[in-house]
Amino acid sequence: MVTLPILHVAQKEGGTQFKLLVEYPNDIKALMKPMRFPRDQQTLPNHFYFTDYERHNAEIAAFHLDRILGFRRAMPVTGRLLNITTEIYQVADDNLLKTFFISPASNLCFHGKCVYYCDTSHAICGNPDKLEGSFAAFLPTFETANRKTWRHPWRRSYHKRRKAQWETDANYCSMVRDIPPYDEGRRLLDLMDMSVFDFLTGNMDRHHYETFKIYGNNTFTLHLDHGRGFGKPFHDELTILAPMLQCCMLRKKTVRKLLDLHNGPKSLSQLLRESMQMDPVSPILWEPHYEALDRRLAIILQVNVA
Repeated sequence: MVTLPILHVAQKEGGTQFKLLVEYPNDIKALMKPMRFPRDQQTLPNHFYFTDYERHNAEIAAFHLDRILGFRRAMPVTGRLLNITTEIYQVADDNLLKTFFISPASNLCFHGKCVYYCDTSHAICGNPDKLEGSFAAFLPTFETANRKTWRHPWRRSYHKRRKAQWETDANYCSMVRDIPPYDEGRRLLDLMDMSVFDFLTGNMDRHHYETFKIYGNNTFTLHLDHGRGFGKPFHDELTILAPMLQCCMLRKKTVRKLLDLHNGPKSLSQLLRESMQMDPVSPILWEPHYEALDRRLAIILQVNVA
């Protein structure tokens, strides 16, 4: 994904924000999220979680974090520095081409079409035509490995005023435990792992998740779409831990891993920094995000001990 020539680019349909489908030789594909904001751009205080910016560097950091935690449920993601003229504009489909323009600063820009931030005032611009982005490997085709999409039981309401049931029902987890596929097997424990992972990254946007159909209820949950993570380094959103807090459960293996990371010899932030230092667009994260990781790891362990 870093070195192969790009043959064709088109905007991915669906979703609320801009993404590109990138095609390489030999039918290799990747999902690209372009850089839109600097590393130190935080979630705006008046933005709801469902209108937050998507950050390309969050996708890169989430992949490395998933691997360090030992989950290995996220698709590989890497950064890449592009020439917009030769690697996007010259190989783009007609619909995307219509959104290209030259900015007043003489930079090559485009914006695509989507629900949020796809307009001239939120354009993606090169410098003058250099642009970095995250490139995520594609999952196998549905014909090769069919998948099922599940509504997350702790999904947020995605409404400006309304709360979700889990936010008001003290016995919500008891109800979830009685409903397939959460009444047996590994699924509920996988969601506990996911809540830990999302809390560390600060991702509140976990509305659905996917599994491989072929393995039935023995499959693991896929960790996909982390663009809204790493947006608030100075705020720890405890509601992300609601599955773990309400069910009072976590895998022994996960607890052991978290304790190992907390006790060293290297901190979680140090391991993540070292893991990402060879990425083509390194440094990946703003420094306060590393401090937040170690702080949040301690919070998870304190909650479990309590």
